[in-house]
Amino acid sequence: MAVWKISEDVFYVGVNDTTLDLFESQYRIPDGVTYNSYVIKDSKIAVMDTVDNRATDAWFDNLEEVFGGKAPDYLVVSHLEPDHAGNIRKFLVKYPETVVVANAKTVAMLPQFFELDTEELSILEVKEGDTLKLGRHTLHFVMAPMVHWPEVMVEYDEADKILFSADGFGRFGALSQSCTYDAAGKAQDVLEHEWTGEARRYFINIVGKYGANVQGLLKKAAVLDIEKIAPLHGPVLTGGLEYFLDKYAKWSSYQPEEKGVVVAYSSIHGNTKYVAEHFASILKGQGEENVAVFDLARADMAQAVADSFRYDALVLAGITYDGGLMPCMEDFLYHLKMKNFQNRYAAVIENGSWGPVSGRLMKSYLENMKNITICEDMVTIRSVMKKADGQALEKLAEKVIKRS
Repeated sequence: MAVWKISEDVFYVGVNDTTLDLFESQYRIPDGVTYNSYVIKDSKIAVMDTVDNRATDAWFDNLEEVFGGKAPDYLVVSHLEPDHAGNIRKFLVKYPETVVVANAKTVAMLPQFFELDTEELSILEVKEGDTLKLGRHTLHFVMAPMVHWPEVMVEYDEADKILFSADGFGRFGALSQSCTYDAAGKAQDVLEHEWTGEARRYFINIVGKYGANVQGLLKKAAVLDIEKIAPLHGPVLTGGLEYFLDKYAKWSSYQPEEKGVVVAYSSIHGNTKYVAEHFASILKGQGEENVAVFDLARADMAQAVADSFRYDALVLAGITYDGGLMPCMEDFLYHLKMKNFQNRYAAVIENGSWGPVSGRLMKSYLENMKNITICEDMVTIRSVMKKADGQALEKLAEKVIKRS
């Protein structure tokens, strides 16, 4: 990847990874991912985070291009997760005079990841409100614990008004023509395709559990004069920042973005699949504009979870399997619970041949989530949908449409 300028003396030196199939060994990334790193080249040179070990050589090439023969003065460590901190030791071997800038939690955790004696390192330990002057640029340090690890911090550059946001405002997907993205003046469908879809899938599945902590960071960020947001994944956000901030405010407070229904189903022989797809067609026929259907055995689980947070209603259509739930349905509900799914309307359709219990089990999951309104009507299918079942589904669809 090429080195890109973010401002006159702030450079993007991140690297694309288009060979990794699963991010964190669980989230599909068909369009790849970036490991972002930045250099502030001032009277003092500061490197903002390293990259994953998968991108070592390309990253060092980018650094050397920007350094132009000079040595870096500081390495700022925002987040110790290996996809961002994987090259700390190699960097310090190559540039041994560099001062590591980190908070106390990061310093304590460093030896867990690297054979490093922190007593022998040059470390500048920072805390909330501390600053570091590089020349024209001054970095302000803001602690962001549990967004989404306990040691996370972000940095604000007052000269160019850039917030280095760690994993906040990240996005799946590699970069090609530019490292920046401007939301100003773009239509909603364009934004959804270019940034929001993969940013939502990233946020809900990576950071989503820690909404309260994200809310705390947003409050801190609200008092800063921010013109650019530089995350550790995805593009640097340079315009229309209110759009990105609004999305994060909704996602982190677990509020639906828009009206719509996710129909998520488990099916072995196709009978419940037929029921779920038929029910989705009823919803559409009754005027529900946004209906997303997921076969949980085959769909991208991260996408099913993300869309469940996007919309305000969820319909579960599940079979009874070995006296319980089919594993893919159990997995889906587990993911929703882990990510603090709440503030939604839900309805249940069950299928069973001799002892259906899936409805009760799906409801029990929902009942243990916060502020879920569960439709009292539940449709029970016995093996294959029949005429009477179709009528029951019509009535259930009316309830779902009204969220009653």
